Amino acid sequence: MCRLSSVMRSNLFADGFRSNFLLAGIAAMLLVPLWALSVATGIPLNSSWPPMLWHAHEMLFGFIASAMAGFLLTAVPSWTGEKGFAGRPLVILASIWLAARVLIAGSSLWPAVLIAAVDLAFLPALGVLVAWPLLRSRSRNTPLLAVLGLFWLTDLVFQIALIRNNPLLALHAVHVGIDIVLVLVTVIGGRIVPSFTSSALRPLGLEGAVHNRPALTGLAIAGMVAVTLSDVFWPESRIAGAIAGVTAVLQAARLLQWASWRTLRQPIVWVLHLSYAWLPVGLALKAVALLSGAAFAAFWLHALTIGALATMILAVMTRASLGHTGRALIVDPLITLAYLLLTAAALVRVFGLSASRLSYPVVIIWSALFWTVAFALFVAVYAPILWGPRADGKVG
Repeated sequence: MCRLSSVMRSNLFADGFRSNFLLAGIAAMLLVPLWALSVATGIPLNSSWPPMLWHAHEMLFGFIASAMAGFLLTAVPSWTGEKGFAGRPLVILASIWLAARVLIAGSSLWPAVLIAAVDLAFLPALGVLVAWPLLRSRSRNTPLLAVLGLFWLTDLVFQIALIRNNPLLALHAVHVGIDIVLVLVTVIGGRIVPSFTSSALRPLGLEGAVHNRPALTGLAIAGMVAVTLSDVFWPESRIAGAIAGVTAVLQAARLLQWASWRTLRQPIVWVLHLSYAWLPVGLALKAVALLSGAAFAAFWLHALTIGALATMILAVMTRASLGHTGRALIVDPLITLAYLLLTAAALVRVFGLSASRLSYPVVIIWSALFWTVAFALFVAVYAPILWGPRADGKVG
């Protein structure tokens, strides 16, 4: 029994994606239903933080940050040709992340400065791990360190705002943090979606179906940077709405190059397209909301967070976990169901209130139910993969 436990631990920290993807999945499965039950029943959370800020922070700097860590710790060795991350550094990183979640969950029991210090330690620890191989290899991806630093800065502003009892500034920091992650999705997703699509279509004789024009790539990235800057300096303004509208068009045009309709028989591919499609949809809804105030577009933020970010995270975690454990890139039917459930969660959260007679708490409950089952399926199917040995017998 002890030997089995030891093997599980060693496998779990044998590569950067394993522990971080598992923690991200568990966080998603637990944090959202806690929030939904609090909204629906009025039962307070144990945290002394304002409930909305707790929810926003833990989804962004808990769930998303852990998934981001898993991706970077797996991608950087591939980008640089350096040895992968394993063992003690990953244990330390996971320990910091877990300690932050525990402290924040019981924030009334601990000094705010201690909570902030532990929470703010995670991203720098991740940065230290990935910086050296990026810098030593002079990788073209080295600028991502600056993006990681800016993401950390939004968490710093959040913690300072919380200590100074400034909830509006804290919420502003979260919105900018979301924008920064969307920039990453635009950059990294803009590489992997067409690349993986081309690989999937090649055996079908459709190698030339996918295009990726550099000029449009540059414009889409510039548009997302402009969206971020508009939310820093002119949040919720008509300027921000106009920039979001233009960027939505650019993102939609970019997606149209990638032959999405050719991927419908391959869930592990079409889910990447689906997640990226939520980017122009969310940005278009943001433009409509800020420029016209239309009620149907009021929940545009969740089109970007549940639709684009969470779906992209689930897509990448399910694919990378198979590929990096020596398994065929074919998802379990339960994971296809998870993709659909997460899409349902986004649709209900974004359009449920305006398209039905359901009350706000009921919309929250249904969206949270779809979300929770989706990530519960991920954990059920992928936990054995993430803590188990590689299928090909290799190390990692």
